[in-house]
Amino acid sequence: MPLADVTVIDLTIARAGPTAVRQLADWGANVVRIDAPSGGFDADGGSSPDYLNLHRNKRSIVIDLKSSDGQTALHRLVESADVVVENMRSPVKHKLGFDFETLSSINPQIILGSISGFGQDGPYGERGGVDQIAQGMGGLMSITGEANHGPVRAGVAISDVTAGLQLAIGILTALHERKRTGKGRWVHTSLLESMIGMLDFQAARWTIAGDNPPQAGNDHPTLGPMGMYKTADGFVNIAAPGGRLWEAFCTELGFVEWLKDPRFITSSARRDNKKELNRLIEQELFKDTGENWVRRLNAVGVPCGPVNTVAETFADPQVQHLGMAKPVTHRSAGEIEVIKNATNIEGVSSEIRMPSPVRGQHSKEVLLEFGFSEEEIVDLTKSKVVEFNPE
Repeated sequence: MPLADVTVIDLTIARAGPTAVRQLADWGANVVRIDAPSGGFDADGGSSPDYLNLHRNKRSIVIDLKSSDGQTALHRLVESADVVVENMRSPVKHKLGFDFETLSSINPQIILGSISGFGQDGPYGERGGVDQIAQGMGGLMSITGEANHGPVRAGVAISDVTAGLQLAIGILTALHERKRTGKGRWVHTSLLESMIGMLDFQAARWTIAGDNPPQAGNDHPTLGPMGMYKTADGFVNIAAPGGRLWEAFCTELGFVEWLKDPRFITSSARRDNKKELNRLIEQELFKDTGENWVRRLNAVGVPCGPVNTVAETFADPQVQHLGMAKPVTHRSAGEIEVIKNATNIEGVSSEIRMPSPVRGQHSKEVLLEFGFSEEEIVDLTKSKVVEFNPE
């Protein structure tokens, strides 16, 4: 697989860091996950659906990094690794001995990937951060939801997932550069930075035009018609914001006169008269079912789709064709399905090679691979620096 020659030491907790590591694991990296004896955030030992999906394709070793022997064991792993990933608060990495200065002194080619709440330094640099806090501070909640109904969080941990994806891109970039320079790098992002980056054109409306975006509900904030509409039996999303799409939409609805109506003739006119336009559209859409509107509008090239529940999404024939749910056998959970990596590389399969590990499941085999002797492993086990949980 593409990353089969890359060894990753995973020191992450919660979601953002594990998401970054999962990207590397899915493409074949040899990922060794370091779990704490107490379990920390993952104290369930790996039984929740979230854990089972988040940590596939990784192996687990339990090391007590709060002990000097545990830190020494970690440093021996780093000697042979390519990447270390962590998402602790900034002071923690220095206290436990996996800051970039320490790691690069052990292995000058090491790449350290870090995710924090708000950045590695600055006024909030030592604060812990979680997704909902970043959604609020990063502006997303202020533009999500219906106008005048108050801020609304996104339904997924979007700053966590985005930060994970951003860090994975940075790590791959640093790995590519290292082939030319032989030099390691410290790659880092934060929930706050990734959240602001995800605002994209909404952020640029402010920085470039001084336009502070308001909530727009299920309508596109600047284009129309583009949003969610009621039909006879439910809701559909439609995108017909202008040009050929707008012409085809008006024709299919039987309102070609809208093409010359001063209220709707330009994009800005449709935006200014959005409420009236949406009322007229829904009045017509209510005459047929959502399924028929999806079929009719797509037939004339106008993007239109249903508003599915999660269950309906996985029942959709296109989703099934894409194979977004992948089977895997877990040693305690049995036969389960996890979510496929959304990136496709022709000729390469991002296989679910291993289920999420039970904490400490691979402790002995990993230590042996990294050059620890049987005697050293026995000593580490007796002193409770390392724990085993084999098959």
